Amino acid sequence: MPSSSGGELAYQQLCSEVTLEFNDCSKQVLEMESLFLNPDCSRVDLAQLLRAVQTQEKQKLHLTATIQVLKKAGRPSERLVSHENCRFTKPMEHECVHVHEITEAAGTEEAEADAEYDNALKEAIRGVQDAVTAINEHLEEVKYEIDALEDE
Repeated sequence: MPSSSGGELAYQQLCSEVTLEFNDCSKQVLEMESLFLNPDCSRVDLAQLLRAVQTQEKQKLHLTATIQVLKKAGRPSERLVSHENCRFTKPMEHECVHVHEITEAAGTEEAEADAEYDNALKEAIRGVQDAVTAINEHLEEVKYEIDALEDE
């Protein structure tokens, strides 16, 4: 996780570049899908495989972004406390708005928030793994079809 604003800027730039490349790839795949659907080619099966890969790629991209957002935010119980809303009465002393009595209810609430965070992260990771598996299976089918065409 970049800590400096320069690192953050470089990260944003990289995300923009990757997004443009994804869009370009997506256009190329849509063109190929269109060719397969053309009556001259008439390979609806291959067009459907490409569509399935595109769908899984979108899901994978969405879930990867979700994972990044979750990791950047961190577990609720481990997030850094900001003192920007605290009142400073004397130099080097302040009334912290974050100091409060730890109750069983507050502890339970924090544990539930952590559990929700952990579940969301695990679910997103599992979703990416499932998408990758599905993509690989579709690509194996495409490879099989290419091999069959080369054998003709």
